[in-house]
Amino acid sequence: MQAASAFGRLCDIVEKLRGEGGCPWDREQTPATLRGDLVEETYECIEAIDEKESGHIREELGDLYLLVTMIAYMHEQAGAFTVGEVLEGIAEKLIRRHPHVFGGLTPEAGSAFTSAQVLDNWARIKVELEGRRPVDSALDEVSRALPPLDRAWKLQKKAAGCGFDWSSIDGLLDKIREELAETERELAAEQQAAGEQQTAAGSDLEAELGDLLFSVVNLCRFLKVEPSVALQRTNVKFARRFRHVEKRMKEKGLAMESGNITLMDGFWEEAKSFATTAQNSSLSV
Repeated sequence: MQAASAFGRLCDIVEKLRGEGGCPWDREQTPATLRGDLVEETYECIEAIDEKESGHIREELGDLYLLVTMIAYMHEQAGAFTVGEVLEGIAEKLIRRHPHVFGGLTPEAGSAFTSAQVLDNWARIKVELEGRRPVDSALDEVSRALPPLDRAWKLQKKAAGCGFDWSSIDGLLDKIREELAETERELAAEQQAAGEQQTAAGSDLEAELGDLLFSVVNLCRFLKVEPSVALQRTNVKFARRFRHVEKRMKEKGLAMESGNITLMDGFWEEAKSFATTAQNSSLSV
């Protein structure tokens, strides 16, 4: 099988890189030193997926395969477990958690399993067959190592799964308005007290902004929109428009500074109109 042969070659290369006479840099790495690379490559892979460019996706997936294989092999070298055991473990888990595919669970006559039923069964298997019960709370399953935005989303999903959720979007929107109003009041109070000096970390304003962000993430979760993906989409849009502003200001021989904000705003609107025209053209094709 081509995939098995290719993965075997990758394992052989990793083993040589980490072995005697291998690469000094690769030999110096540990699972801890590769944590940042793992996060970075994951986000680069997400970016490639968003771009829908197959060649870029293939390259970024390769980088992820390398890091995962490298980290697994480090543990094999330490005698903790082998790369093979990692693969066998995930294979067995997939079979165990998909009894509707690999046997043992059949739907009622004339029907098929829905995605919701599959997810419910997945959660039941984790508890009943694998004994993965939360120690104290349903939130214990949410990793503390997640970036704050993603962790907020996961925490809210877990809470909602226990029935702790908004009954309608109206309540959520009211909550966002409430948190925004509280943020505005706290901002006004701190500006008055400090003469509009920069707010210190750990302040009440920081707490109010956190509540506001948490509420917006909750709205994303309620609408089944992943907040990190939505934010990344806006990041890309902002960067594209800002680069247009920089380009136009350079053409005018003007500096990017606050004194030229009116002109920069005009170029920003110009960038927005270009994007709208391009989108309309693609829709008409």
